[in-house]
Amino acid sequence: MDEQIEVDGLKLACHLARPSGTGAAPALVLTHDFPVAPRGSLASGLTFPELADRLARDAGWIVFTFNLRGTGGSEGDFSISGWLADQRAGVDLLHARDDVLGVWLVGTGVGGSLSLVNAARDERVRGTATLGAQASLRDWARDPNRFLEHCRRMGVFRTPGFPHDAGAWIREVAAVDAPAAARLLAPRPLLVLHGTEDDVAPLADAHAIADAHGAAELRVVQTAARRLRHDPRAVASLLGWLDRQEL
Repeated sequence: MDEQIEVDGLKLACHLARPSGTGAAPALVLTHDFPVAPRGSLASGLTFPELADRLARDAGWIVFTFNLRGTGGSEGDFSISGWLADQRAGVDLLHARDDVLGVWLVGTGVGGSLSLVNAARDERVRGTATLGAQASLRDWARDPNRFLEHCRRMGVFRTPGFPHDAGAWIREVAAVDAPAAARLLAPRPLLVLHGTEDDVAPLADAHAIADAHGAAELRVVQTAARRLRHDPRAVASLLGWLDRQEL
């Protein structure tokens, strides 16, 4: 991430990839997943500028990607409301540009789930693609103390004593409902990409999201695991979907 934006007084690390040429182009906000071991938040979104550059080059889109608060080079602490605000800031940034023809959301894992939530609430978002999105985060919320400890291990809390209201914080986590958001997103286009070997979100989550939308393109990638962004078949499906979007 080689640039910065400010959201809620926090500096977020970001990267903007531009296609060749000087004309107007469609744009997307590309959002990463929740951090994983062993490097946790330090490695979040590490390869996303490379993916953004690839999508800009091969699809001809403007691509904005960033570190959500509490991850990578970004300030702040992880919360669902905060991550939704960070993503909305990306939509605001792209929507304000004179060279943008429209804004789409693409997210991996939890980033995909939150992409659906934001898209459902924001008519400016023209369409959404998810890679390994979770239908809900209720499993995280079932044992709040355990999940809080996991967040501390992953390094997504930068402020001592955060969260100040753990009950409200965990209720935000439990409230994420990707199928309900997909239902509200319709009839705007939705691509649901999912690997059969995803060890975090079962394939049933993809079916629940696609079924709720009613007209989603569901692409199941055989033998693929969690990191679909590294699978050439998944990237090819995403590129094809972007190419089919109506501008």
